[in-house]
Amino acid sequence: MTPSELPARSTRSVALDLLSFLALAAAVALATAAVLTAGVLLLAGRAQAAEPGALLIRSLDGRALANAPLLATDVSFRVSGMVARAHVVQSFRNPSSDWVEGVYVFPLPEDAAVDRLTMRVGERVIEGQIQERQAAQRTYARARAAGQKSALMDQERPNIFTSRIANIAPHESVAVEIEYQQTLRYEGGRYSMRFPMVVGPRYIPGVLRVSAQEGHGWSPGTDQVPDAARVTPPVLRPAAGRINPVRIRVTLDAGVPIADIASPYHEILVSSPSANRREILLGSATTPADRDFELSWAPLGAQAPQLAWFTEEKSGRHYGLLVLLPPSASPATRLPRDVVFVLDTSGSMAGSSIQQAKDALHTALARLSPGDQFNVIEFNSSAQALHPRAVPVSPASVRRAVEWVQGLQARGGTEMAAALSLALDGEDDPRRVRQVVFLTDGSVGNEEALFRLIRARLGGTRLFTVGIGSAPNSHFMTKAAQLGRGAFTFIGRIDEVQQKMAALFAKLESPVLKGVELVWPDGVQAESWPSRLPDLYAGEPLVVAAALSRLQGELRVRGSRDGRLWEAQVPLASSAQGSGMGTLWARSKVGGLMDSLREGAEEGPVRAEVIDLALVHRLVTRYTSFVAVDWTPARPRDADLKVAAVPTNLPDGWEYDKVFGELPQGSTDSRFAMLVGALLLLFGWIVARSSRPRRLA
Repeated sequence: MTPSELPARSTRSVALDLLSFLALAAAVALATAAVLTAGVLLLAGRAQAAEPGALLIRSLDGRALANAPLLATDVSFRVSGMVARAHVVQSFRNPSSDWVEGVYVFPLPEDAAVDRLTMRVGERVIEGQIQERQAAQRTYARARAAGQKSALMDQERPNIFTSRIANIAPHESVAVEIEYQQTLRYEGGRYSMRFPMVVGPRYIPGVLRVSAQEGHGWSPGTDQVPDAARVTPPVLRPAAGRINPVRIRVTLDAGVPIADIASPYHEILVSSPSANRREILLGSATTPADRDFELSWAPLGAQAPQLAWFTEEKSGRHYGLLVLLPPSASPATRLPRDVVFVLDTSGSMAGSSIQQAKDALHTALARLSPGDQFNVIEFNSSAQALHPRAVPVSPASVRRAVEWVQGLQARGGTEMAAALSLALDGEDDPRRVRQVVFLTDGSVGNEEALFRLIRARLGGTRLFTVGIGSAPNSHFMTKAAQLGRGAFTFIGRIDEVQQKMAALFAKLESPVLKGVELVWPDGVQAESWPSRLPDLYAGEPLVVAAALSRLQGELRVRGSRDGRLWEAQVPLASSAQGSGMGTLWARSKVGGLMDSLREGAEEGPVRAEVIDLALVHRLVTRYTSFVAVDWTPARPRDADLKVAAVPTNLPDGWEYDKVFGELPQGSTDSRFAMLVGALLLLFGWIVARSSRPRRLA
C-alpha cells in the first residue's frame, strides 16, 4: 500500500464501519422492539403491590404493572323462527385505587348484525351513537381526555370487536350493553346457533412495521397484518386459573314442537313451558370464557319446514328473509375424485386439537374408494406434502398415509399460504372431481391475503374447511369455504369426529344444486343478498335477505342438479311477520360490498356506500363504530388515567407453551428471524473488524 492510498482506504473503512453499524443498530432495534412488544403485554403473573383479588398485567406503555379491569359477561338470546336476537352485557369492575381505561378484545358471530350499544353507570344509561369510525374515535378521545365516562366499540374483523371504556373510577363498575341479530344455521334437519367466547391467539406473519396501527396486543403490526396489535389481546396462562365468567340464557320459540335440544360443549339446564318453547340456562354460573357455546335442536317428526318467508315493513319499504330447503336428490353418477387433505400442525393445534384432526383425517381416508386419488399436506412454519402428486387409493397407500399422519407433531407457526398454494393448483379437469379438505383452527391474522390466494388459485377445485378445537376462527373458515364453493364443518370434540366427517363426506359425494337464481315477479323492484347465490349441498338451505318495493306475485327459485332443472315458487304475500329483517338485509349487503373489494372494486365508493348503509341501519362495520359519552366530567383533572387491556383465557385444550413458547409462537417466525439476523450481523461485523489488516504506523 502506498502512502497515497491510505487516506482513501481509511475513508472507505470509516464509511463501511458506519454503514454496518447503522444497519446493525436498526436490525437490533427492530428485533428487540418486536420481542419486547410481543412479550410486554403478557400477564405478569406476579402480585407486586396488587390490591386483594386484582389481576396484574403490564401497562400499555410497558413501564409498570397495572390492575386489569375484571370482566363478567351476561348473554341472553331470544330465538324465534330462523332469527336470534342477542343482548350481551359486559360488566367491567375496576379493582384498584386508580382511574382506569379498559380495553377488551372479544369475538361475536361472523354474521352478527350489531345495531345497539348502551353504557350503564349506576342508574344512568347512555345510548350509543353510530358514527363514521374515525369520527367516533375522535369523539371518544375528547371525552377520555376531558375525564368523561365513555365507551367505544370498533369492528376489527367480522368476528372480532374491541370495547374501550374510559374513566372507570376506583372500585367502580361500568356495564356496556351490546345487541345484535343473526340468522340460525339449518343443516341435516337441525337448527343451531353459536356464540364464540374467546379470541384465540392468531399467527401474525410478515415483516415488522415501524409505524404500525395503534393497538394493545401482544404482537406488533406487520406488513401483512398491519392491525395485529388490535387482534392479539393478552392471554392468561392456564396455571393462573380461568377468568371472565359468562352466563347465558336462551328463550327458544321454535314455532313447531321440539323433539330434542343439545349443547355439545357446555352443560345446560332446560325447562319446557310448552311443546314449542324451551328455556335454557348454562349449568354453571361461573363458566369461563374459553370455548364456543353451541345450541342445536330438531323439530318433532316431519315438522321441519321446506320453506320459510319472513317479512317486515320499515320506512315504507319491505324487507324479507327467505329460507328454502331444496328436496334431496338421488345419488349422481359418481366421478372419480382427487382429494387433497391439508392438516394444520402448528403450535395452536397442540393438545386435543391435533388428536381431533388426526382422527378426522383417518376417518376421511377410510371413506376413499378405488379409482380415487389422494394426497396429504401438513403445514406449520412450512408446508410439505406426503407425495409429489396425488396417488391412487390402495390399502398400501392409505396405510402409509395413516402412519405418516400419526407421527406428526404440533409445533411452529401457521404459514397457511404455503399449504394453500400446494393444495390449490388452479386446474379444472371435467373427468374428475377435485376436492381439498382443510383441517385447521384457522388461527391466523392475515385472512384477507389468504382469501385472495384462494380466489386466484381455486380453478375447478372445491374447498371444504373443517374447524378443529374449542374456539376456531369461524370468519376465516366460513368465508374460505364460501370462496371455495365448498362447505364448513366444525368438530369440537373427539366423540364428534365420526358423525361430522360422515356428514361431510355425504356432501362431498352428493350432487350439488348449481346455478341457483332468483326470478322476481314483474313490477317488484328487489335487491337481494348474497348477490351471487352459492351452490347448495345435501341438507343445506338457501338463505336470502331481500329489500322489496311490494309484496305481490310469486318469486321463482331455480337451479340445476345433476343436469336436471329444479324450481320452486314462493308466494310473496304469504309471509310470516318478523322483526329485524331490515337489519339482517343491511348486514348481508355490507358483507357483499366488503367481498367486492377482493374482486377489484375501488375502496372509496365501497366505503362510502357501507357508511351510508350503516348509519341508516345503525350497524357496526369496518368503517363505522358505536360511541357513548356521559358528558358530565367524572375524573378530576389532576388524576392520572391508567390504561390496561383486559386479558383473555387460552382456548380450552390449547397448550400455552406450544402457542407462545419463550416468544409468542403465533407471531414469532418473522420477528425471531429478525433477532437471529441481527445477531448474525453483529457476528459478521465483529469478524470483519477483527480480520481487517491493520495499518502500519
